This record gives sequence, structure tokens and C-alpha cells, in this order.
Amino acid sequence: MSDFETVGKVSDFEEGVGRAVPVDNRMVAVFRKGDEWYAIDDLCPHMGASLAEGHVDPETDVVTCPWHAWRFCIHDGTWEDNPRVKVDCFEVRVVGDDVQVREKEASSE
Repeated sequence: MSDFETVGKVSDFEEGVGRAVPVDNRMVAVFRKGDEWYAIDDLCPHMGASLAEGHVDPETDVVTCPWHAWRFCIHDGTWEDNPRVKVDCFEVRVVGDDVQVREKEASSE
């Protein structure tokens, strides 16, 4: 398993707004909701749009792809219209003021 990578400071992340960051040579969308942090693959599997640029519904914790409105749960990457399809999900932790991300182990999802 890869190590955690620092992707920014807590103050770099706006509440309820995604931010695309590089992690282990790929782009990851990180979301902040209060003291909770989530990260999923930044690329929509449909046409490759940045999910970090999508709208996050604060009621459902679903991000909507800005290009074609595909909707993904920020908690686990599940596509809302077909739960058999998911984008990768990542672990997020805050150490001091650093936000750190790493890929989840397959067995921990």
C-alpha cells in the first residue's frame, strides 16, 4: 500500500467544494464537510471530466459531474444511477494542519 501524501493545508480546502490534487501520479478529488474528509477519483468514468469541479449536494453528499450530470457519492465513489459502478475511493487524514491522502486497500472498502 502506498504511503499518505500531503496534498495541502486544511485552509486550502473550502467546505462543500471539491479540490483536485495529485496523489501517487493520478488526480484525486478531495472534499471537506465540517471535520469530515472524503476523496474519490477525480475523473468521471463517462468522459473524463473533473469531479472536483462538480456541484456537491450538502444534503446527500453527492457530487454531480459538471459535463453530463453523472452523480457520485463522495463517501465511497458509488455512481448513484448504477450502484454496481464506482470510482476509486481514497483515505484522508489530517495531521496537524496537513491534509493527507492515500489509496485505500481493496479489503478496507
